[in-house]
Amino acid sequence: MLGHLIVWIFIFSFVTALSKGKVSEVCAQLLASPEQALSLCVCVGCSICFWSGVMEVARQSGILKRLSKLFAPILKLLFPKLKKDSPAIQSICTNLAANLLGLGAAAAPAGIRAVQELQKNCSDPTIASDYSILLILLNTASLQLIPTTAAMLRLKAGSTAPMEILPAVWFSSVLSVSTGIIAAKLFSAICKAPSPLCHALHGRQKT
Repeated sequence: MLGHLIVWIFIFSFVTALSKGKVSEVCAQLLASPEQALSLCVCVGCSICFWSGVMEVARQSGILKRLSKLFAPILKLLFPKLKKDSPAIQSICTNLAANLLGLGAAAAPAGIRAVQELQKNCSDPTIASDYSILLILLNTASLQLIPTTAAMLRLKAGSTAPMEILPAVWFSSVLSVSTGIIAAKLFSAICKAPSPLCHALHGRQKT
C-alpha cells in the first residue's frame, strides 16, 4: 500500500511540475534528496547511538536502580502488583527514562523487554495483559521533558531555536499520557465487570 502511495505521489509531482514548467527543479531536488536523506540518517543515528550508550552505562552503573526509586510512587499507582526489584520494573524505568529524554528508538528495546517480563505472568501469553497494554500506551504517548530527537531534526532542518517547541511538547505529552492512562484504566475496569461489552472485547481478542 505504501509503495503504491509513493508511486502516485511521484507521478502527481512530475505531472504538476511538467504543467508548471519546473521539471528541471524537480529533477535537481531528486538528485539532491539521497544525499540529504543520508546526512539526516547519519546525524540522527549517531545521536540515538550516543544516548543509547548513555542509557546502557546508566543501567550497568546502577543509576537506573536509583532512578527506579524516584519512579516508585508513580509505578506503584500504575502497576500496583509488580515488585520493586522485578526485572519488569527495571525495564519500565529504562523505558520511561529514555522517553523523558525524547529517545523513542532507545526506549523501544527496554519496552520490549518489559512487555516480555509482564507476559510471563499471564495465563495466556498470546493475549496482552492490562499492564502490557498500559506500558505500550505509555511508550507510545511518551511523556517527554527534553525532545532530543525532534530537536535534532529541527536543527538539521536549519532551525535557529530547535528547543523552542518545549512548551508545546510538554503540554501535548502530558495531555496524551493522561488521556491514555484514564482510557486504559477505564477499559480495564469495564472488561473486568460482567457485561456484554466485556464478552465482546474478549471474543475479538481470541479471534
